[in-house]
Amino acid sequence: MPDPDRLLRTLYKAAEAVRQTPGRKGRFVQLTNASEVLVAGDLHGHVGNFQSIHKAAALDKNPRRHLVLQEVIHGKQKYPHGGDKSHQLLDLFSALKCQFPGQVHMLLGNHEMAQWANRVVLKEDRDLNGVFLDGVREAYGDRGQEIYDVYMRLFGVLPFALRTANRIFISHSLPRQKAVETFELRHLQTDSFPPQDLTVGGSVYELLWGRDTRAETCAAFLKKVECDWLVSGHISLETGYAMPSPQQLILDCCDHPAAYALLPADRPITKEEFKGSVRMLEAVG
Repeated sequence: MPDPDRLLRTLYKAAEAVRQTPGRKGRFVQLTNASEVLVAGDLHGHVGNFQSIHKAAALDKNPRRHLVLQEVIHGKQKYPHGGDKSHQLLDLFSALKCQFPGQVHMLLGNHEMAQWANRVVLKEDRDLNGVFLDGVREAYGDRGQEIYDVYMRLFGVLPFALRTANRIFISHSLPRQKAVETFELRHLQTDSFPPQDLTVGGSVYELLWGRDTRAETCAAFLKKVECDWLVSGHISLETGYAMPSPQQLILDCCDHPAAYALLPADRPITKEEFKGSVRMLEAVG
């Protein structure tokens, strides 16, 4: 494990870098100085897949390529006493954000939102929020709570969505059809949210928890956010990716096979380019 004091400095620095991301307005980012965007699906603590994504991004050799990660916590890997190891990906993201502050982004997913808002998430009768906190404490002992609190500070500034200059919208999911009717992009362009935005029916909740992948819902949502294409995650996929409609690409990186997308970000793209942006991830670990 990293030295706690050094890790805390990295986490604080990463949170500040998130706040200072060029093109940020509230919890929304309009990507700037981007020629390409590499988007990964849900990672859920998979360190090997993170390493493969990092290698594929090659950010040092591609200064105008942006990397977008999402949903890194609540994974399968556990410490000897049962704590969740997925906090390690927050450490890796933070280090990468500090190294490439303008190129690296992490989107808040529904699991991070649940941890941040203390909204219970159950799987196989386990409280994933509790197991995550147990993992941090198991890793860092009496410094665990202090580090956990800074993780929550980071969650409190992460963007909910990004948009490229060529009208690609990147978010964890999209609202249900009923919720699309009341959704407005300005609901994300703030750092302060009324409680109802974070509960069922609220703009933020619906954006992160929705599972309506019908073509008509996607089209209506894209019209609301003034985009032509949607890249999202949130749905577990045995194939690593899916295209429920010609305008939506869903990515999953929590296991194998896993997929990411590499897309132009500074010029119009065709349906064929959008579909052809999918790359299968090299298996590591």
